[in-house]
Amino acid sequence: MLTVHHLGISQSERIVWLCEELEIPYELIRHERDPTTKLAPATYKALHPFGTAPVITDGDLTLGESGAIMDYIISKYGDGRLRIPSDSPEYADYLFWFHFANASFMASIMTSIVISMAGLEEGSPVAENLNKRKNKAFAMVEARLGEADYFSGATFSAADIIMLFPLTTMRAFMPMDLTPFPNIRAYLARIAARPAYQRAMKKAEPDMPPMTS
Repeated sequence: MLTVHHLGISQSERIVWLCEELEIPYELIRHERDPTTKLAPATYKALHPFGTAPVITDGDLTLGESGAIMDYIISKYGDGRLRIPSDSPEYADYLFWFHFANASFMASIMTSIVISMAGLEEGSPVAENLNKRKNKAFAMVEARLGEADYFSGATFSAADIIMLFPLTTMRAFMPMDLTPFPNIRAYLARIAARPAYQRAMKKAEPDMPPMTS
């Protein structure tokens, strides 16, 4: 049985959403963060050697990493649905945004947290360079969503599922004013209207309204 181990307010909400979009059977186990440290509890860290969310188990298999988990579920349980086929004109865009999400976008957003934790002054050269990367990433996302309804193009795909967290729940850790980004805001409204997303967030974060505005 496919089991999704969801850590509260974390990237593992993507996996819950993926399962809801594919309408596949799965068991959801929700793990609460430590009330003092706000970090994953020891029971969650023990699931996988790296100790971070997301994690799934499937029989004897334990798998971490958002992209790896999503590829696994789409291949094994989703008959390839939500993956853009290689002969589609949207394929290259799908690949780019699917990998950009964690390889570059999440990393660039984390810079604000790093700046704060390291005590770097906002005007310092290091802080300025880190912020430039984050701002460039948001500008790219805004431009893309001005060209197409979804990251792959006209088709909703797994690229949207993996790209959404940095635009929504990640803002619980790093507040971000989306007023200057009308295309991103319109995109979030489209996602918020999806029944599978609504179901997923009610299961993953029953006490927190989705951050889609």
